[in-house]
Amino acid sequence: MTFQNFTFETGSDGIALLTWDMPGRSMNVITQEVMAELEAAIDAVVKDPAVKGCVITSGKENFSGGADLAMLEGFSRQYAKMLKTDGEEKAAQAFFDGSRKLSQLYRKLETCGKPFAAAVSGVCLGGAFELALACHYRVVSDAPKTRVGLPEVKIGLFPGAGGTTRVSRLMQTGDALQMLFKGDQLTAQAAKSMGLVHEIAPAGEIVAKAKAWMLAGGKGVAPWDTKEWRLPSGKVFSPTGMMTWPAANAIYRRETMDNYPAAKAILHAAYEGLQLPMDLALQVESRWFAKILRSKEAAAMIRSLFVSMGDLNKGARRPKDIAPSKIKKVGILGAGFMGASIGYVTAAAGIDVVLIDRDQESADKGKDLSHKLMTGQISRGRAKTADRDALLARITATPDYAALADCDLIVEAVFEDRAVKADVTKKAEAVIGKHVVFASNTSTLPITSLAESFSRPDDFIGIHFFSPVERMLLVEVIMGKKTGDKALAMALDYVRAIKKTPIVVNDTRGFYANRCVLNYIREGHIMLDEGVPPAMIENTARMAGMPVGPLSLNDEVGVDLGWKILQAAKKDLGPSAVNPSEERILDALYTKNGRMGRKNGKGFYDYPEKGAKKLWPGLLDLQSVKLDPDTLDVEEMKQRFLTTQANEAARTVEEGVVTDPREADVGSILGFGFAPFTGGTLSYIDGMGAKAFAAQCERLAAKYGERFKPCALIVDMAAKGETFYGRFAPAKAA
Repeated sequence: MTFQNFTFETGSDGIALLTWDMPGRSMNVITQEVMAELEAAIDAVVKDPAVKGCVITSGKENFSGGADLAMLEGFSRQYAKMLKTDGEEKAAQAFFDGSRKLSQLYRKLETCGKPFAAAVSGVCLGGAFELALACHYRVVSDAPKTRVGLPEVKIGLFPGAGGTTRVSRLMQTGDALQMLFKGDQLTAQAAKSMGLVHEIAPAGEIVAKAKAWMLAGGKGVAPWDTKEWRLPSGKVFSPTGMMTWPAANAIYRRETMDNYPAAKAILHAAYEGLQLPMDLALQVESRWFAKILRSKEAAAMIRSLFVSMGDLNKGARRPKDIAPSKIKKVGILGAGFMGASIGYVTAAAGIDVVLIDRDQESADKGKDLSHKLMTGQISRGRAKTADRDALLARITATPDYAALADCDLIVEAVFEDRAVKADVTKKAEAVIGKHVVFASNTSTLPITSLAESFSRPDDFIGIHFFSPVERMLLVEVIMGKKTGDKALAMALDYVRAIKKTPIVVNDTRGFYANRCVLNYIREGHIMLDEGVPPAMIENTARMAGMPVGPLSLNDEVGVDLGWKILQAAKKDLGPSAVNPSEERILDALYTKNGRMGRKNGKGFYDYPEKGAKKLWPGLLDLQSVKLDPDTLDVEEMKQRFLTTQANEAARTVEEGVVTDPREADVGSILGFGFAPFTGGTLSYIDGMGAKAFAAQCERLAAKYGERFKPCALIVDMAAKGETFYGRFAPAKAA
């Protein structure tokens, strides 16, 4: 039997081996062609009496990343086309039929009567893991890179090819829901302890182990298709069930604020499916999947968090005529918290690091952070002592600038002071080669002005990391007015090497992310000054989709830093550049009460040595008026938080700071957590429509001030009926 995407062969033991190895791709993905070939293989196994069963494995390093989202998007395009020609009923039926074909295929495999086993090594996610779950036996390799899971919820979908239904039958209900809600990738050992896989073996033995199970009498029947099978947590309508489902619903609402339809669909599909026979349960799951697949949230999240993010990670903004950079050694100026953290992620990527500070003690202290972070990885079972030793060996901590001589890239990460930055820049330039690119990690100071301290401004660029560096995925690459393509290519190659997602922005005060997020924090300050209860500010912001409230976020970045930024803006741009309400609040907290945020254990919150943080009771004393929460419009408060950020994002496009809507959206989600279900700042506007967004801005401006006035670009787009992804459509890859 000949396939394009698989090889199919039967051994002398009577067991067929189906090896998935798509030509011309680094990763196997599920396409219409793959589905057709898989079905043909199932039919072949069933029809041949000499075949006892089948093992499915991969010919690549990884098993599969799951379904090709282009295939899923194709269902939506077909629906839109049929809607015009055949009407709603036929279009909807065709959409439903198409979206459940994979689920039906997996059920066909599961009930074909002959045993199927999955032999998995490397990544096996989404629809690929749903394939493994439909197999009667699952063997995974003990390779460190082996990961299985169902991460669909992270892009606005949920496991709709039987994953939700099977997981809720394999595990205790509470554990199953937690796994489905989180969408985490699981190690082999974690998956086995959760009952999701049967056996772990060395990569070279997984196929043999799967065959051994069949030869030992492995049956081609799923547990839920036997008479003796019982639900792991008992019936839904039972004392145990009634203890589980109300709590699950409460947790769902607490964690999602009801903003994520896919998470709610998981609850529905599991709750309803566990009361039905398997085939009906799968049909219910398919109906929810079709509904979610057509949701605006799924469309926005897929575009930003999968398609756009993938494009940026692959170098969508990289100059095409510059050869790939070979970054072997990076010099980092400043071994403080940021510099030390940048050193850690760089060394973790296998790149040698020279960590410079004013004296040996300070440099060693910076290197110690890497030791601490790696020790934490070891204690969690994610690394070995040898890994820590190897990483530390790649870091040279020294006060001697001569050690920078053979570096390929320099990253300056010293204190936010022009004089200090200029000093270390000149010291470094005196010893580095003429080919070396120099980058600054400044978060506030314009790159163009900092480049004045460097004799080759075309090789000077901004690489702005977010804290904590080891956890934050976004990096802003900032182009100064004289920055050249070589520096941009080098910066993007470096960001890719350390496994971060880059966005490229042009030089301005605050760049992109900080401009938007400072508006968010400012709105929280203004609400507090208006008399809104502090807890309501925080909770409403989370209801709007933000990961943390503005007061909590200000504590994390530092109340003192907020005050300094405000004073710097006032000095540079004049008194009108700052909001008096915000200035009053920060003045009261920082200058009058010495509350700097988490760093000194007191800010908008109190941080006791033991126990959770709590809002500082003194905040109430800062309010000259106190508004009755029952009189406040929660929906309007949510709009204020999102609108102020989105309007600022639009303004950065208007000013040419951001030139690609993908970068605005991806940057807003990864950089400051802008309501992911919207797809990002510009998708939030596009989803609402520029005309409706402009009207919302005008309403808020009339009530709360000129800061909400829609920028000129939004007004123009509203008049023309344009969208950001229409007017500023990114160029398609060649």
